[in-house]
Amino acid sequence: MASLAEIRARLQAAESNKGGQSQSGDNAIYPHWNIDEGATAKVRFLPDGNSKNTFFWVERAMIKLPFNGIKGETDSKQVQVQVPCVEMWNEACPILAEVRPWFKDKSLEDMGKRYWKKRSYIMQGFVRDNPLANDKAPENPVRRFVIGPQIFQIIKSSLMDPELEELPTDLLRGLDFSITKTSKGGYADYSTSKWARKESALTEAEQAALQAHGLFDLASFLPKKPGEVELRVIKEMFEASVDGQSYDAERWGQYFRPAGVMLANMAETPDAEPSAPAAKPALKTVPKAEVAEEDEAPAAAAPVQAAAKSQKADDILAMIRARQNKS
Repeated sequence: MASLAEIRARLQAAESNKGGQSQSGDNAIYPHWNIDEGATAKVRFLPDGNSKNTFFWVERAMIKLPFNGIKGETDSKQVQVQVPCVEMWNEACPILAEVRPWFKDKSLEDMGKRYWKKRSYIMQGFVRDNPLANDKAPENPVRRFVIGPQIFQIIKSSLMDPELEELPTDLLRGLDFSITKTSKGGYADYSTSKWARKESALTEAEQAALQAHGLFDLASFLPKKPGEVELRVIKEMFEASVDGQSYDAERWGQYFRPAGVMLANMAETPDAEPSAPAAKPALKTVPKAEVAEEDEAPAAAAPVQAAAKSQKADDILAMIRARQNKS
């Protein structure tokens, strides 16, 4: 387990470097974004089960690709597909490589924001005070948390406070964290969330739960790193999304699917060519509880804007194709 000093050193190093550079339906994830406005959930974060991780979180970066419905579905509404940004693995992301120059043009800035990576942070711990009456706690009380940038900045800033003497994840002298939901400008706001002032030890029941279930290796909940084929599919989907096309299940369904939609009777052939012909898969909407955890987004995230085909989209796609023709 990393010490508080090591965490502070890593955070400070990350800030310095930044300044120099231009799964499941098991209820394990605690949906803090569903608490009522004005309510507070008290949680106790725990260390990562992977002792090699300096932090008690792992960072996830996803890119949302909006599509104008599903191809072949006449009454299909707009859908969204999340794909992993390979910058998580310190590799060049093909989408961000295209999007970065858009921010130099004011007319393309909004489009750039739409396709920019969305960060979140996966943590684990106990829910000590739960305002969600309909939350069904799993057998293992060690829950996972998908924390957005706003709450994460509060957590991160507090860790750099010199008055903090112990790791807040310490089993005996750690601190609870209160997630408080308010609203600002029509969006959920968590800026009043904070650490407790007093230290507290885990209860006997919580310690027993750790003995029985152990800690999660948080990295195991990150998406699978895309290979060469998946990266080609991601680029195809991105270009189609910018062009205002519909989601094509025949081309991409075996790789990436919209949130809340599953493909029935479809063989898993991840090594197949993305453009290879395949039998048309059946699509069906699944209940919220069955949506993979990567599809669960905190309520603080900005709503996805419509991706209707526009002159801006045409201009961007033309630019993309022009670059491809030159290469």
